[in-house]
Amino acid sequence: MVLSNSATTKLAANGEEAAAEERCSVEEVALVVPETDDPTLPVMTFRAWVLGLVSCVILIFLNTFFIYRTQPLSISAILMQIAVLPAGNFMAATLPAKEYSVFGWKFNLNPGPFNIKEHVIITVMANCGVSTGGGDAYSIGAITVMKGYYKQSLNFLCALLIVLTTQILGYGWAGMLRKYLVDPVEMWWPSNLAQVSLFRALHERESKSMGMTRMRFFLICMAASFIYYLFPGYLFQILTFFSWVCWVWPHSITAQQIGSGYHGLGVGAFTLDWAGISAYHGSPLVAPFSSILNVMIGFIMFIYIIVPVCYWKFNTFDAHKFPIFSNQLFTSRGQKYDTTKILTPQFDLNISAYDSYSKLYLSPLFALSLGSGFARFTATLTHVALFHGSDIWKQSRSAVKNAKLDVHAKLMKSYKQVPQWWFLVLLVGSIALSLLMSFVWKSDVQLPWWGMLFAFALAWIVTLPIGVIQATTNQQPGYDIIAQFIIGYILPGKPIANLLFKIYGRISTIHALSFLADLKLGHYMKIPPRAMFTSQLVATLVAGTVNLGVSWWMLENIENICDIEALHPESPWTCPKFRVTFDASVIWGLIGPERLFGSGGMYRNLVWLFLIGAVLPVPIWVLSKMFPDKKWIPLINIPVISYGFAGMPPATPTNIASWILTGTIFNYFVFKYRKQWWQRYNYVLSAALDAGTAFMGVLLFFALQNEGKNVKWWGSQPDHCPLASCPTAPGIVVKGCPVFS
Repeated sequence: MVLSNSATTKLAANGEEAAAEERCSVEEVALVVPETDDPTLPVMTFRAWVLGLVSCVILIFLNTFFIYRTQPLSISAILMQIAVLPAGNFMAATLPAKEYSVFGWKFNLNPGPFNIKEHVIITVMANCGVSTGGGDAYSIGAITVMKGYYKQSLNFLCALLIVLTTQILGYGWAGMLRKYLVDPVEMWWPSNLAQVSLFRALHERESKSMGMTRMRFFLICMAASFIYYLFPGYLFQILTFFSWVCWVWPHSITAQQIGSGYHGLGVGAFTLDWAGISAYHGSPLVAPFSSILNVMIGFIMFIYIIVPVCYWKFNTFDAHKFPIFSNQLFTSRGQKYDTTKILTPQFDLNISAYDSYSKLYLSPLFALSLGSGFARFTATLTHVALFHGSDIWKQSRSAVKNAKLDVHAKLMKSYKQVPQWWFLVLLVGSIALSLLMSFVWKSDVQLPWWGMLFAFALAWIVTLPIGVIQATTNQQPGYDIIAQFIIGYILPGKPIANLLFKIYGRISTIHALSFLADLKLGHYMKIPPRAMFTSQLVATLVAGTVNLGVSWWMLENIENICDIEALHPESPWTCPKFRVTFDASVIWGLIGPERLFGSGGMYRNLVWLFLIGAVLPVPIWVLSKMFPDKKWIPLINIPVISYGFAGMPPATPTNIASWILTGTIFNYFVFKYRKQWWQRYNYVLSAALDAGTAFMGVLLFFALQNEGKNVKWWGSQPDHCPLASCPTAPGIVVKGCPVFS
């Protein structure tokens, strides 16, 4: 039996391991999460606050600063999760064990050895520095577009309200949905198991008779991952997209369209880069195999059947005029779309210029991927209503009080719960401030008060079903496109309103799901709920303020930031991620979905996918009721199947195919035939690969890439498929491509 490093560890169930009938019914959780607790361990200590807030500020500063650069860098919380361990032990060894009192609050600088619960709280606070500043930077993207692209004289207080209210709104949604997405055993949040495994590896003592300790295994794998990433990350970048088909047929456009891992369908291509494998769907070692299998089915259907048939057989959407795979916007002549030619000086749509310049066109795979988002949205609502609706209804009627609790829920009963009204105050307060903003700064935000309320209603409707999918499959169906699609129809020609509707209607959901995942992590690690509430709230307020402060300073002080035409050619401040945000505001807010998907639009038939997505889960649900003994039928998950082609582009088929292969190896074959190894090392390996890659990525950036020191040889260029992005329609002239007559 594994014991924690605390001499006071108390075992569940009268000093014994939890009885079999109390164990979590989800096998992966039962194998990984400790069924013990020590309620006497100090949690909200002085060192936890110091290290947590310092980690949060460092991460949010770095993530905000580097997201504006040509080579944006996102630093994950796992770096701080590892770095704070020696810092915590150092503080435990050096700080005096003296009690202080500040405004009636008594605390001890050194209450004893640095413990696992303090470590969890620090990591949760550090994670606020990632979810706010990392990824697409969320609300900061809107602020940057408003100031950097639309040149608005935005008020700082208005910007601060946008940043903080979107996050606190998500926090309020999370509190309202705890009993549906945290308390039930079935909502197990697979991504948390890697965190739990890492915490246990870092803190628990293990007997060498059990084999290599998890800590030693973690350090060896992290070191190997750190060294190896030097090759795909810098010296031998072709390992990121190994497209051998293009080498065999170097002069064939069709062969390169099929075989390119970067600009084509990626048939035969693969990646040996962990960053590429885990870039878009997360670590494949964390996803349950049922989820991987659903993604595999959707991926094969889309990439190997639907796209080839639409492109080569039917020339759908004039596909031959454009690259088969690209996230660029195009004119009717296959050239890249210049949005500046259709804008007035006030950044409104110049309709006559739009009519004379060109309609907007998308690459075939991009257009079909957008359409799949329509189906995924309605399929998610239908799937959750059919398969989980009765459980949600019972829980909403408080029948859950009489439900059987597993060992983790029973252990958490010893702590004071967070009253629901705490979350209600945050929710109502953020809604009130958002509505106030829509009146005070009406011309700046463009979104009227009823638009705000509509965004809140949309977020409330979809957060629960999307949360159910993520909590059970580790896949998060997005509806960014849907949010922009809806408001683009209601408020055409208002790009800022479109951006803000997306933030309040979609990004608040992302924040809510991030908070819910952390709440489940606290549930697994037996962190007092009120400690989780306080640490998350404080870190969120700090991270949001620093996030905006850094961004605001850069927008005010770096000359011509984000303006590629005005910047020096070697300037790193090109803001590629925010350019995508700006283009989206032009497509959905300025040009509007009516011109693309309306009765006369090129992509009008894709709208039927709303209906198709709503209907597809129904026959599967009917079959599951007709054949209740067939346990595999309910595992068929249409929203997750559609996730097999979500995010493409920028995700490539090679990213997804390699994710599927890696996940199948570990979560099917290793799980089935080497379960003891899987239980002990699988999630530790996932964390080690993440950590080693992240450390080397940061080192390469600061030491070499940031200084412009790049190697140039055949192996340092990925893919080598120059013809993959060429059009094949007659008369289309694109630089570097043959012209067909």
